[in-house]
Amino acid sequence: MARPKKDSAVDLSTTHELSAGLIERLTCPPDAPKAFLRDKDVTGLKVRVTANGVKSFVYEAKLNGKAISRTLGGFPLMSIDDAKDKARELAKTVKTDKQDPRELERQQREAAAIAKAQQDAEALAAVKAASVAALTVGEVWQAYIQERKPHWGDLHYRDHIDKAKPGGLPSGRRGGGTKLTQPGPLAALMPLALRDLDQPTIEAWATKEGLTRPSSARLAWRLLTVFLTWCAEQPAYASLLPAKNPAKTKKAREALGKPGTKSDVLQREQLAAWFAAVQQLQNPVIAACIQMMLLTGARPGEVLALRWEDVNTQWKGISIRDKVEGTREIPATPYILHLLAALPRRNEWVFFSPTSATGCLTEPNNPHTRACRAAGLEGLTLHGLRRSFKSLTEWLEVPVGVVAQIQGHKPSATAEKHYTVRPLELLRLHHERIEAWILEQAGIVFDAKAAPGGLRAVA
Repeated sequence: MARPKKDSAVDLSTTHELSAGLIERLTCPPDAPKAFLRDKDVTGLKVRVTANGVKSFVYEAKLNGKAISRTLGGFPLMSIDDAKDKARELAKTVKTDKQDPRELERQQREAAAIAKAQQDAEALAAVKAASVAALTVGEVWQAYIQERKPHWGDLHYRDHIDKAKPGGLPSGRRGGGTKLTQPGPLAALMPLALRDLDQPTIEAWATKEGLTRPSSARLAWRLLTVFLTWCAEQPAYASLLPAKNPAKTKKAREALGKPGTKSDVLQREQLAAWFAAVQQLQNPVIAACIQMMLLTGARPGEVLALRWEDVNTQWKGISIRDKVEGTREIPATPYILHLLAALPRRNEWVFFSPTSATGCLTEPNNPHTRACRAAGLEGLTLHGLRRSFKSLTEWLEVPVGVVAQIQGHKPSATAEKHYTVRPLELLRLHHERIEAWILEQAGIVFDAKAAPGGLRAVA
């Protein structure tokens, strides 16, 4: 048979032994979008040519009465031998195994996608685990106090801030000069990785802090213990901590020591000297604040947090923000109203401060210490004034429950807790008697029936 010419048309009605020259001569008929050249050796292998002259190897077969067509690759990028090998593989899948190669490819894609997703998830989990493992105590501490803040009072929240402060900032105290603030007891633990916060580390910290500031360190240790209990309950942090709370050790507790019994109180015979010294303070706001601490027996922070809206001059009551009950009502006694009437109203706070960032007076420890030193009463603290109020009421045999309610102590007996309800007027009856007796012992002549603001105290 004569060899066909290079420019002669390829007969598409029969099978051919595929060759490069034959495929190069393959063209699409003018009246068709595509045409196929069938291979003689491998049944189902064809060369497809489009009207644009694009040529590709394809495999076509039937499975369960349905046509299957798969593109194998373009010519000449795919060789004829590679196309035949691929077509034979597909023929085995379709003819012998009776499987649809498209379904197999779909299953392979799904398996690859699942494997890829699993790899990505494992990689992400590894990154998260490494990120969590690198978390510092300070980072988790901030997350902790923000999460728990709605459940705390202002003072408890401030304790968590103060005990972890890094320090090193200019002192805001008057006369502080160039002094810098000291770091809080927990500041040394904040840069550590949470996973490194073990028993030896906490015990070494307790030993060091217990030597210099045991009282502050004891509070910090209690806060730290609760913090670590919270961490153990969080799935994100539980794996970083040992099963037992590392802060709850006998060695750490003993290193911080036990709190001593406070005994700084004003005796009856010391009242005159104390009032005289306090009233000589140059700042009338501080002088009034300190006197109110003694005459109400309230906690220093409760007095400092007093707002003008908390003082009801019509019904003569004061609303105290209480750490036990939230708020409590105490009588506004005549001398207290006299002190408050003399104060200017610069902002919302009763005891304002023009130098404080909050506009509220901070604890006036230094002025009180100076006044006590001048009166020969060194060692008396602001909280000692609260103890003094309770101790001085013993002279008047005031019911214990009345004093506890005025001071904001929890009821200590079932009858007090569940059966005794004292209105404000009943508290006023006892409180005014307490105030009058204290002023009498201090040598202060005071007209309790005069209008507030028009009163005059004479020592």
